[in-house]
Amino acid sequence: MTSAWQIGDVTIPNRVVVAPMAGVTNAAFRVICKDFGAGLVVCEMISDRGIMYHNRKTLEMMFVDPKEHPMSIQIFGGSQETLVQAAEFVDQQTNADIIDINMGCPVNKVVKTDAGAKWLLDPNKVYEMVAAVTAAVNKPVTVKMRTGWDAEHVYAVENARAAERAGAAAIAMHGRTRKQMYQGYADWDVLKRVADAVTIPFMGNGDVQTPQDAARMLTEVGADAVMIGRAVEGNPWMLTQTVHYLETGELLTPPSPMAKMQTAIEHLERLVALKGERGGCHEFREQAPYYLKGIPRSARTKVALMEADSLAAMKSILTDFQAQLATYLADHVVK
Repeated sequence: MTSAWQIGDVTIPNRVVVAPMAGVTNAAFRVICKDFGAGLVVCEMISDRGIMYHNRKTLEMMFVDPKEHPMSIQIFGGSQETLVQAAEFVDQQTNADIIDINMGCPVNKVVKTDAGAKWLLDPNKVYEMVAAVTAAVNKPVTVKMRTGWDAEHVYAVENARAAERAGAAAIAMHGRTRKQMYQGYADWDVLKRVADAVTIPFMGNGDVQTPQDAARMLTEVGADAVMIGRAVEGNPWMLTQTVHYLETGELLTPPSPMAKMQTAIEHLERLVALKGERGGCHEFREQAPYYLKGIPRSARTKVALMEADSLAAMKSILTDFQAQLATYLADHVVK
């Protein structure tokens, strides 16, 4: 199940893809995901207008680490002209392997600009926008979408086919509607209908929490690859477990709390290297609770990290907690 596959002329070494997540899938996290076995990583979505106006922060978001190939840069926007210009910039001025178009973001500030999930209401616009982008660039173009706008407007198959006709090299679909946001359950029946309806590679996304879920996405839905999002936050070893399970059917032992803390420290250091001390530490505050989730006696450490504002302080908090963990686990090990 983990054999290599293609998106256009780009070879993806296995069937495990990390979904784009705003504020999460920057280059620091993407490299960690690659180290833990992800076949493809996708950057957080980037505004077409930010690219067009050469906004400094936007351009920094498009940094590609040499270790993360193959990778994809995702763009969003509501105007054909600006979306094409952004795609051309990614095509010609970045080291991305693939250009991804966001047609699924459900948040109001994106939708109200006629971008993201707003496109789900009109398969004709899906076709027009994707066709314009694919005609303007050389890199493969993929599309990430949701099943529909709401329960009454589920045009998943029509939108996927429109993207395919327009020249998309692959499609990813999250099994929720825009109205659901991240609530309720992903509708894998709709994902299966889409997988059956298109001939280009299809990445299934939504409610993949375990390696077993990933296997079902491939076998029951018929997806060519499984796209994993929130389950990877603070939990990149889930990628290693999934790749191994798809290859062998064997479940690896979960990482120890000590190993989790070591990965957390690596993530912190990579964020600071990427964004500077202030920006990196601030962003790590958002990720720290995911690493600490389920670890005994971590409440005080969470609070301390939220108050720390330097790399040295944060590393000291995490290494101190590692030492406390070692003592606690030694005292509580089952004889």
